[in-house]
Amino acid sequence: MLIDSVKNQNSIHFQKTGRIIETHRAFIRPKIYLLIWLFVGLVMLIVWSIAVGSYDMSLFKILRTVLGLEEGPHKIVVWGIRMPRITAALITGCGLSLSGLATQSLLRNPLASPFTLGISQGAAFGAAFSIVFLGAAGMQQSALRSADANTFTFLNVYAVTFFAFLGAIAATLVILLLASLKKMSPESIILAGVALSSLFTSGTILIQYFATDVEIATVVFWTFGDVARSSWQEICLLGLVTMCVILYFIFHRWNLNALAAGDDSARGLGVEINRLRLAGMFLAALVAALATAFHGVIAFLGLLAPHIARRLAGSDHGLLIPFSCIVGSLLLLTADTLGRLLVSSGTLPVGVLTSFMGAPLFIYLLMKGLRR
Repeated sequence: MLIDSVKNQNSIHFQKTGRIIETHRAFIRPKIYLLIWLFVGLVMLIVWSIAVGSYDMSLFKILRTVLGLEEGPHKIVVWGIRMPRITAALITGCGLSLSGLATQSLLRNPLASPFTLGISQGAAFGAAFSIVFLGAAGMQQSALRSADANTFTFLNVYAVTFFAFLGAIAATLVILLLASLKKMSPESIILAGVALSSLFTSGTILIQYFATDVEIATVVFWTFGDVARSSWQEICLLGLVTMCVILYFIFHRWNLNALAAGDDSARGLGVEINRLRLAGMFLAALVAALATAFHGVIAFLGLLAPHIARRLAGSDHGLLIPFSCIVGSLLLLTADTLGRLLVSSGTLPVGVLTSFMGAPLFIYLLMKGLRR
C-alpha cells in the first residue's frame, strides 16, 4: 500500500510538472515567433537602409555587391560608406539598449539609463577636454570621417575617443563608489547620477567658454551623436565587448529575474546582490562608455528600447535581453536612416532623433511615478 501511495504521489507530481512545462511553452511560443518577426523586420530595414540615400540602388545591385560581383561606385557606396554605418548603428543600438535594460533591472528603477546616470555626460566632458585643451580639433573638408558631414573634423580622433571613454568610466566609478561605500538605495543612485550629469554638463560649458569658435562647433557637433564616425576596427571592438556583456547577462538571467522580486527575495534564493549589482553596473557602463566614445551622445535610446521590449516580451530576462537588443538596433538604424533621408544636403544627427523619441517617454515615466 505504501508503495502504491508513493507511486500515485509521483504520478500526480509528474502530471503537475508536465502541465506547468506545457503552460510555460504555450506562453513562450508566441514571444519566440514575435522575436523572429522582429529579426526579419530588422533584416528588411538593413536592406532598405543600404538601398536608399543620395545614391539609390536596386535590390539586384545590392545583392551583386554584397556577393562581391559588383565593382566601382556600387562597391564603394555599400562597403565603404553604408555598411560600416549600418553595422555601427546595429551594434550601438544593441549595446545602449542592453546597458539601459541592465541598469533598470539592477537598480529596479524604470528611469535608469546611461544618459540619466551621467555616463553620456561624462563622455561629453572628456571629449570637450581633449578637443579644447589638447588641440584635437581642426578645420578640414569632412567631419569625423563621415561622408555626409560637411565642416569640422578631429585631427586626432583617437585622443577624443580615449578621453571620452575616460570621462564615461569616471562617471561610472563615482556612481559605483557611492553605491558601495554609502550603501545607497537604487533611488538614491539615480539622484546621484542626475547630480553627476549636471556637474559634467556644467564642466563642459565651462570648457566651451575658453574655446575658440572652431572648437566650440566641434564639441557641439560631437555631442550630436553620429554612427558614421567609427572605423571597422572600432566597430569590431564595440561588437566584441557587447557580445561578451550579452553573454554575461544571459548567464545571470535567473538572478535578474529574482532581483526583480526585491532584494530580500533575491537573497532568499541565494543571489549575491551586491556582487551582481556592482559587476553588472560596471559591464553595462563599459558598453555605454565605448558606444558613446565612438559615436557621441545618443540620448534616451537606453531608456526607450528596454521599455518597448518589456511591453513585447514581459519581465522574463531570458526573453527580455534579446528583445531589448533587437528593438535598440531597430530604433537606432531607423533613426539614422531617416536622418539621411530627411536632410537632403547632409545628415541629421541621430542623437537629435533619439531625443525626440525618448523625451516624451521620460516625461511619461516621471508623471507615472508622481501619480504613484
